[in-house]
Amino acid sequence: MTIQASRSLRLAALSALALSLAACSAADRLKNVGKAPDLTPIENPAMRNEVQTVSLPMPQPETVSYKPNSLWRSGARGFFKDQRAATVGDILTVQIEITDKAEIDNTTERTRSNSEDAGLDNLFGYAQNLDRLLPDEVSNTDLVGLDSTSRSRGAGTVDREEKVNLTVAAIVTQILPNGNLVIQGKQEVRVNFEVRELLVAGVIRPEDISNQNTIKHTQIAEARISYGGRGQITDVQQPRYGQQVFDILMPF
Repeated sequence: MTIQASRSLRLAALSALALSLAACSAADRLKNVGKAPDLTPIENPAMRNEVQTVSLPMPQPETVSYKPNSLWRSGARGFFKDQRAATVGDILTVQIEITDKAEIDNTTERTRSNSEDAGLDNLFGYAQNLDRLLPDEVSNTDLVGLDSTSRSRGAGTVDREEKVNLTVAAIVTQILPNGNLVIQGKQEVRVNFEVRELLVAGVIRPEDISNQNTIKHTQIAEARISYGGRGQITDVQQPRYGQQVFDILMPF
């Protein structure tokens, strides 16, 4: 099989896959014509596809020991029992306040000019024979001349400003050996045929949970925060599937 035939088969397979995916998506969208998008049913957060078991470096476990006539134990994090999230299935509130702003302005300009001349005066004694082959205007001292000029200029500007202020409840899905908690939260709001989704996940320390059972997103390690939507407005804002496939496959 030639290389051209192999490329053609690959292109045909990719096109068939893209068409099948587009057909499935189109069928799903046709079923929802005239009605609002369905909300995702409530399910066990630990069983979702995006949830992964977290494995991080852990310290050596401490042996719990009690001293006579003492209310404290080794490794204890608190004295009185409170209502803050501490075990799997507990709920806590995550406060998301993101205010980012970035301004970058770069300009690069490069210019280079080269010139090379090479000549052979006697040409190993064959200069007279060379005159018979070449026109009279050709000079042995200036047989080869190379000139090159290159210039490149690039400019880029980034002006970005983001502000997100949200609150979402999350569930403790896992307790790590060192006592840190893995949390996962999802919130869906449907307004006028548009569903807004908010996802948050990460690892937190029980000490960072406030006495009101809240925690800030800046205190979440390995934080994964996603805020988006699906529905009629989101569908209009996205390029068509054919255009996306065309942009991926076309090299120019």
